[in-house]
Formats: sequence, structure tokens, C-alpha cells
Amino acid sequence: MPVIDAHVHLYPPEVGADPGAWALARGEPHWARLCTRRRRDGRPVQGFPTVADLLRTMDAAGIDRAILLGWYWEKPDTCLWQNRFYADVVRAHPDRLAAFATVHAGSGPEAVAAELRRAREEGLCGVGELSPPAQGIAADDPGLAQVFAVAGELGLPVNLHVTDPQGRPYPGKIETPADDFAAWARAHPRTTFVLAHWGGGYPLTDPRFRALPNLRYDTAASPLLYDASIWREMVSAVGAEKIWFGSDFPLHLYPAATDAPEMSRLLAEAREAAVPPALLGDNAARALGWATPA
Repeated sequence: MPVIDAHVHLYPPEVGADPGAWALARGEPHWARLCTRRRRDGRPVQGFPTVADLLRTMDAAGIDRAILLGWYWEKPDTCLWQNRFYADVVRAHPDRLAAFATVHAGSGPEAVAAELRRAREEGLCGVGELSPPAQGIAADDPGLAQVFAVAGELGLPVNLHVTDPQGRPYPGKIETPADDFAAWARAHPRTTFVLAHWGGGYPLTDPRFRALPNLRYDTAASPLLYDASIWREMVSAVGAEKIWFGSDFPLHLYPAATDAPEMSRLLAEAREAAVPPALLGDNAARALGWATPA
């Protein structure tokens, strides 16, 4: 059974060379606020690995494949730029890397539909990670409805950033109302929505998130947000078949243990929780139509 990390971010070398300057030039202050932060001891919250670095990290962890997620960029041009980069990376490493496309709904219904179709033709296999509030998009924006509708038509899962309303504050944290996710899932039943970061814990408190059949959840950034009991709690709440393993690499998930972004410890945490093996990759593979062992 494959092991798939379904929540990974990756950027071209020019971003890692000077992330702050790059974000300033691009007009992406929200990304800069989140991704160029430093901890109180001065260490960065994440790294900026190359494609080769990512592949070495996957090999060290025993990850068969990684799904590269876009970002909830504030500028439509940045979305296009990342999609073209991801298309090139996937073409170069089709057996190890897959990628989701990102879009800005403010571009309008026609533009987002065209970009999603182009991304699909280029080999991208999903949409996201999106965060309409961070992108300045209203929950009922026509462009956003088009994103979700076209994703359902093309069979592209949509990954959405979710924050826990009860979770700790941090610079750049935004509110992601539960009602929005429930409304989107109901309005677009053909679309599979993957709610990142355990869906902000909503399935543990809101029965809608346990009942809606097209909602899935990933485990990104889990140790920074929850203790290890979350694995069993979420399996019990929604069923293991609705959970996708994801790390949020290259975020430093265990800053007390290492300065380097890695995947091994989170995978070990999942296995120590004795989660069903399908959660570690088969769930994502089946949703994306990838062949899996019988």
C-alpha cells in the first residue's frame, strides 16, 4: 500500500533565496507573514527546500509520493506562476510528485474555469490549498462557485485551509467559519473537499462535518495544533476512509527535536496511533484515480 504525503508545499529556488524580498516584489504580504516568520528563539518556522531536497526527504521517510499544494495567493498572476512551476516539476518526476492547481476566484468565473482546465491538461490533479478569506474572496463569490463547480466536473478534489476557532493565535491566522464549508459542500455535491489541518477540529464538535459525504480531512501541521490523541479521535468521528495523511512540509513540525523540515516523525506518530494503513496513502490514491494494490 503506498505512502502518500498529500499536503506539501514547494517553491522555485528564487523564492528560497530571499523569501521576504520575493513576497514584497510579488505583492504577497499574507504569505510573507505566515511563511517568513521566526520563532522566539530566532529560528524560521519553515524551510525552502529544492526539488532534490524534497525527494531526499521523501526517501528518508519512506514516502512513495507527495502531492504539491498551491497557496492561497493574493495575486492571480502568482497563482499562474506557481501552476506552471508545478506542471514542470510533475513532468520531471511523474512517479514521485503530483500537484494541485491554485487559482484566485477574483479573476472571475471564465478565467478560473480556463485556468483549471489548462492545469488539468498539464497534469495537475486537484485544486488548492485555497483560503477564500485570506484571498479577499466572499463565501458567495461567483468566481469561487465556478472554481468548485469546475473542480467537480473535472474530478479535481479541492483542498481548503481551515483554522481551529479554539486553537492558539499566531501571526497571520484568519477565521474560517464552519458555515462556509458546510454551505460549499452542500452546494457542490459532486466536488470532494479536503479540509486541511484536521478540518480545524470541526468534525469533533459540529455534526454537519460528520454527515456531509463529500468532505475529507488531512493531517497537515498536526503536532503544531493538536496532541497525538487527535488521530484516534478523528478516526472515531469521521472514519479512517475520510482522512488523508499530509505533513505540511516544509513546515518545522517538531521544532524542539530538529531544525530541518522532515516527514519521518509525523509518519511515525501516525503509526504509533495505530491508524488504519489506508489513511497513509490509499485514501488519497483512490480519490485521485491512481491504481492501488488490491
